[in-house]
Amino acid sequence: MKMIRAIVRPEKSEEVADALAEAGFVALTKLDVAGRGKQKGIQLGTVYYDELPKVMFLLVTDDDKVAKAVEIVTKAANTGNFGDGKIFVTPVDEAYTVRTDSAGL
Repeated sequence: MKMIRAIVRPEKSEEVADALAEAGFVALTKLDVAGRGKQKGIQLGTVYYDELPKVMFLLVTDDDKVAKAVEIVTKAANTGNFGDGKIFVTPVDEAYTVRTDSAGL
C-alpha cells in the first residue's frame, strides 16, 4: 500500500476530487493547508506572501494503482504555472478500520 499526499491550488481541488472519484478513488481526506514551495511565496507589488493557501489530499491505495492516481491528480490540477502543487508517495505498512478493527484497505 502507498499513501499519496497531493498538494494543489484551492481552485483546482474540486476538479481533483471529482476526477479521483470518477476513476474509483472515492476514499480520501481533504485538508485546507498553507505553505510555500521553491519560489518561497509570491510578491505582488510591495506585498510579500510567504505562505499561500493550498488543499492537500491524502489517499491510500494499492501499489499497482499509484501511477494512475498520480496521473489523475497531475492532469486535474495542472494550470501550467508555478504553484500548481506537489505529489508525495510514501509506503504504508499497515491500515486498520476503527469500527471493525480489521486490517487492510
